[in-house]
Amino acid sequence: MIEAPAEVLRVEAGRAWVRLSEKQGGCGRCDEPGGCRSMRITDTFGSPNQVFTLDDTLGLHPGERVRITIPDGAPLRAALLSYGLAVVLMIIGAAVGGLFPETARADLGAGLGMLCGLGLAVFINRLLARSRNWRGGLRMTLSRDLTDCSHAHLS
Repeated sequence: MIEAPAEVLRVEAGRAWVRLSEKQGGCGRCDEPGGCRSMRITDTFGSPNQVFTLDDTLGLHPGERVRITIPDGAPLRAALLSYGLAVVLMIIGAAVGGLFPETARADLGAGLGMLCGLGLAVFINRLLARSRNWRGGLRMTLSRDLTDCSHAHLS
């Protein structure tokens, strides 16, 4: 399991807004002299989202410390589905579209076939994103951080 510490920002309508507590990834020497700065590539298109909305099955309160848990292999499965499916369907679409005997039409057909394959991949990915059965294996879950005593009640 992949875990990351987080803090509950707010709870509303059965959902909890949580923010990652620590910077994730790398060896921890990113900004030190001699560090590779490899995690800086994640900031190329803007800073990464540090706030997530997840189902609150624990009855959380703002300020509570939690752990976000992601099943092992979930990021790889999600990447293969989103990128792998798109690449395969684009290649198949380009191959089918390129079957025209004339060269000019074959290029146009290959391009249109590639776009159709990409559109089909987007459609399939959106259907799977709405499927509870598929999402269940990729779902992030929350658990209370046992090192946090702020939610403990003294009797």
